[in-house]
Amino acid sequence: MTEALNNILTEAIEDEYKARATYRRVLEEFGDVRPFSNIVEAEQRHIDALLVLFEEYGLHIPGDSWADRVETPTTLLAACQAGVAAEIDNAAMYDRLLAASSDYPAVQRVLCNLQRASRENHLPAFQRCVERENRQLK
Repeated sequence: MTEALNNILTEAIEDEYKARATYRRVLEEFGDVRPFSNIVEAEQRHIDALLVLFEEYGLHIPGDSWADRVETPTTLLAACQAGVAAEIDNAAMYDRLLAASSDYPAVQRVLCNLQRASRENHLPAFQRCVERENRQLK
């Protein structure tokens, strides 16, 4: 296994750990609000898919230290806006990781699926959340 593959998978799982911790923090602060309640579960599925790759390639699984490292947004609107930004950044990260993982088709399949979920499911859900919260402020 190459160090490059380890770096690719580590960056991916760290980003998913961070997202899960952030969305959990939002749920703690604002209650069981959508889309956070749905997406936090999806982030766990993303982590689970990456864990399979770590195990398949015999790589050390990084621990999750994000719970104490994320900040709580001050409003639900701010949380939704942060979700939009995070999912845009996540999709861009997967663009880079996909380009770097061309020697690993199994890895590419997983990363492609995770990117698609971010772009097609999570991002639109957070965009709707921003719209909803903006309407409520008017």
